Amino acid sequence: MKKRSSILMAATVLALGLAGCNTVKGLGEDVKSVGKAGERAID
Repeated sequence: MKKRSSILMAATVLALGLAGCNTVKGLGEDVKSVGKAGERAID
């Protein structure tokens, strides 16, 4: 039973870590997009 709990906990941590990476990557792309839009507005 203890081994099963450990595996479940590791899978949960891994899933949350992957979701967090996706979120950070998406945020970076959004910021980059806003910067490009600002450059076009100034030009």
